[in-house]
Amino acid sequence: MSMIFFASVVRVRDGLPLSASTDFYHTQDFLECRRRLKTLALQLAQYPGRGSAESCDFSIHFSSSGDVACMAICSRQCPAAMAFCFLETLWWEFTASYDTTCIGLASRPYAFLEFDSVIQKMKWHFNYVSSSQMKSSLEKIQEELEFQPPVVLTVEDTDMANGMMNGHIPMHSEPAPNFRMEPVTALGILSLVLNIMCAALNLIRGVHLAEHSLQVAREEIGNILAFLIPFVACIFQCYLYLFYSPARTMKVVLMLFFICLGNVYLHGLRNLWQILFHIGVAFLSSYQILTRQLQEKQSDCGV
Repeated sequence: MSMIFFASVVRVRDGLPLSASTDFYHTQDFLECRRRLKTLALQLAQYPGRGSAESCDFSIHFSSSGDVACMAICSRQCPAAMAFCFLETLWWEFTASYDTTCIGLASRPYAFLEFDSVIQKMKWHFNYVSSSQMKSSLEKIQEELEFQPPVVLTVEDTDMANGMMNGHIPMHSEPAPNFRMEPVTALGILSLVLNIMCAALNLIRGVHLAEHSLQVAREEIGNILAFLIPFVACIFQCYLYLFYSPARTMKVVLMLFFICLGNVYLHGLRNLWQILFHIGVAFLSSYQILTRQLQEKQSDCGV
């Protein structure tokens, strides 16, 4: 008899689903439990490493460590030790397959959908292999649960997280999990490389000037800031190109202004061609940021 019906791997900081098992259950209670699991995924950063929430026929269990959490929908008859043993094993398998950089840079839901086959095999193993064969693992998890019980959430807790206390108010999630950026272009990569080069030049000159100004005059402070502020602006331009940010146009204009102002101030320390190079790179990066649009994510397709 199946005890683990559904499992997913999510990113803790924003609840972005990274991989999930395929749905084979379409009852109303199960679909409602899926909705609660998605809502709970958005709140995982608020809770300890292990927790459970129960509904009429199902239980939701989650186990998180670092930036990755594993979640499962189980039957009410499924022992907690078995559920958390499954989640811990799943966590180890996923973190062994993908490094933290890939996980942190994932920008669209189910970016590691190929891991679904591993989840399905693990579900089958825990559902149909005798628990006596997993005795040592289950005993270890049971001892941990007795020493540090998981947080228990009620239906009301998940409803509050979803903004549905009495009026069933829909929760407004951030745009990032629902949308992804268009693919990076060759010209966009060039703008990133040039921007990083300009940032490095500004940082080196600014630090060098600060180190050799033991008795810093007022004009020297201005020159140091004129190097370091464009350095920060260049790095922020790279961020704006790679990741979605609200009020993007205003931020782009502000960063462009800081870079132009800093380079004009440095007219005595840089020749005209150097100034034009830095300002030209800033304009190219700004153009690339503003022309890289959001792309609406495709449907989950029953995942």
